[in-house]
Amino acid sequence: MLDALTVALSAAALALAAWCGYAAFRDQPTKDWHFIGMAVVTVLALAQLVTGIVQLARGEEADQGSVIFISYLIGAFLAIPAAGFLSLSERTRWGSVTVAAGAVVLAVLEVRLYDIWKA
Repeated sequence: MLDALTVALSAAALALAAWCGYAAFRDQPTKDWHFIGMAVVTVLALAQLVTGIVQLARGEEADQGSVIFISYLIGAFLAIPAAGFLSLSERTRWGSVTVAAGAVVLAVLEVRLYDIWKA
């Protein structure tokens, strides 16, 4: 898998977590610009999902198994959209906390994906 994409996605997820965490600190719900940030992170996760599937289709192997690798790829792709939808139902500062937590989860999933692929 592309190391640069994994690092970029992790950095973007942590930046989104800090941004939404700051909004929660200021007692603000998620705003439209937060959703733009979530869209950017989701597009990066989609690129990673496609890249991972293409590499598996070309015959490359994940060290800890393809099924667990694909499961983590799908989970990483769905982490931010799920947090975004949950934040829509909670239009208080806790919506921002939800997105920040989802972004931290995505960053941790990226570390695990790297470990699954490279182990």
